[in-house]
Parts: sequence; C-alpha cells; structure tokens
Amino acid sequence: MTDRYIGLMSGTSRDGIDAVLTESLGGGRMQVLDHLQLEFPDDLAAELATAATTTTLRYAQLGTLDAKLGDLFGQAVLALLEQTGLPPATIRAIGSHGQTVHHAPDRNPAFTWQIGDPFRIAEITGIDTVAQFRPRDIAAGGQGAPLACGFHAAQFASPDEARAVLNLGGIGNITWLAPGRAVTGFDCGPANTLLDAWNRCHQGTAFDRNGNWARSGQPDPHLLARLLDDPFFERPPPKSTGPEYFSPAWLRARTGEALEQARPEDIQATLVELTITSVRRALQAVDIRPPARLLVCGGGALNTYLMERLQQTQTGTRVETTTGHGIPPQQVEGAAFAWLAARTLAGHTGNLPEVTGARGPRVLGCIIPGGTGR
Repeated sequence: MTDRYIGLMSGTSRDGIDAVLTESLGGGRMQVLDHLQLEFPDDLAAELATAATTTTLRYAQLGTLDAKLGDLFGQAVLALLEQTGLPPATIRAIGSHGQTVHHAPDRNPAFTWQIGDPFRIAEITGIDTVAQFRPRDIAAGGQGAPLACGFHAAQFASPDEARAVLNLGGIGNITWLAPGRAVTGFDCGPANTLLDAWNRCHQGTAFDRNGNWARSGQPDPHLLARLLDDPFFERPPPKSTGPEYFSPAWLRARTGEALEQARPEDIQATLVELTITSVRRALQAVDIRPPARLLVCGGGALNTYLMERLQQTQTGTRVETTTGHGIPPQQVEGAAFAWLAARTLAGHTGNLPEVTGARGPRVLGCIIPGGTGR
C-alpha cells in the first residue's frame, strides 16, 4: 500500500491550520497530493495571540485552548479527507506540529510548548498521530528549531548549485543547501508576526495583502537601525526565536516615542526592511558568496512587495517561490511535518544537530495510536 501522511501546521502567524496530504516517493522525498487551509475563527485567533504574547495565563484557559485546538486539528483532517474522497484507513499517520504558545530554548531550564491536543486528533480521525516533535531536541540541548531543514534538504537540494530555502512564516528562517557542505539553518528574525500585528492594529485586516500598504510607505532608516541593534541579530547559530520575543511590546521598546510619531505606513515599510535585512545578513553569515537560488515558502511568499524587495537586495541570486520545485509555499511546512512523522514511525532521526545544536540526532515526537485497541 502507498504510504500517505497528513501534515498539520499552525505557525507563528496564527492565521489557521494547513493540512497537507503527502505521499512518500522514497529516498526521503514527498509528493503533495492535496491541501486544505482552515482559518481560525477570530475569537480563537485572538486567544492564541494572547497566549503567545502574555507572560501569565490561567491553567484553565490554556487547557481549554489546548482542547479546542486539538478538536480543530482533527476537523481539519476530516475536511481534507472529505475533499480528497479518501477514507482514514488509507492514511499511515498524521504529523501534527501544534501551535506554539511559548518557545524558550535559551532559558534554564529550556523548554518549548506546543498545544493542540494530539490525543483528540487521534480520537477524532482514528489515525495514528505523531506530535510533540520539538521537546526531544530541546531535551538533548538543542534549540528545538528549525526542524524543517532536513526535509528542505531532501526535497530542494541540488547537486549542481548552492540554494537557500527561506521560510517566511511569523518568524523567518533559512536553510542553506550547498553541494559538499553540511546543511545549515537557523531563525534569522521576525517576518509576518510583526507585519501582521501592525497591519491589524492600523488597517483592521488580518494581513497586508500583497504588501500594498507597506509599499505606500517610506522606510525609516533610523528606526530600522534601532531595530537591527537587537543582540539576536548578531548571535551566531544555532539560534531560534518566536513571537513571544519579537512581539509588539518588543517593537515599542526598541523604538520608543518615535513609533507614535511616524506614519503607520512608514512603520510597515520599515518592518519589511527589517525582514529583508535580517535575511540578507543571515545568508552572508553563512557564506559571502550568495546562493544561486533563494526558494521562498510560508505566507510571506505571497507578499508581492516583500518578494520584490528580496529580489532587489539579493544580488546574484534568483529569488523564487518553492512552487516551481514541486510544493507551493503554503504547503511546505505542513509537508515537512508529514515527513517528520514518517521518520519517527520508521525509527529514523528527525533533527539535524548541526542546525539545532543538540548533542546528537534524535528520533522526535510521540506516537498516539488512532485505533481503540482491544
């Protein structure tokens, strides 16, 4: 029987769930067969934003949110199966990333916390579910992120040219793929998390469609310099971060009164430049020679203005989305967690210690049987 897996991804943008149906092609590669995006209801998105940016939350709130998300993840799988006409028995397993509410790999003790109860996913779907991928890498001394780099290498590497994969979710991260070199990857800074938050505050919409609002503004070089002065950007990898760090509170703290004095559209344009500059610096930190291609995935790949600015600033590099390489941008991370689920079930390691800084390769996640047993 063909091995099919469903990957569930709910990223730091907190805009919804991507459910991705994949088929194993062998050799570590996956083919995407279908995709469904289930948007979060407004009230749930607001609860998730609060959970990700506040320092205190009642356990009852967090437990309820965990259960509600688990139910929604399960419903996303059922909707995808209905869309494809496939029965649950044809799916080998689900790989669920969950929703990160706090990622603190540099604390003592370090931890990462993803919610979206996987037991509910298994119960609703009847399909074996693999979840909680990041904590094992954290326990082994790693950053717990990024974890998609192994999948990027299996799916997008070329024997003939150096490539980088750029995921522009809530946080931006890169994977450097060069012939004859070990895979390198790390988080490089904020992407959609600040752009979306500023847009919601001033435009009242979930995101800046095509970057049109940012395009109407003028970047402020002085404010940009203040933002880039944050120590995170100069830290050597391995490193990872999240919206609990690069939050609206961080933006206010770095800019002070200047944030209120500037035109809102100029701030949006400046935040685009923050993303662009952090990506450029991250690539240069890996190799002074630019990659031949920069393959962009994540929601930021749909931001026309952001993509234009990337191409304008990446001299000598062809900037394109992952669509031309087999997987549309919004489906890459979901496919990565389907791939990780397949690795876990096979007893194969999923992390790359050279990326996360873990003490060694580890089999990631926990497996929750979908059947009821005897």
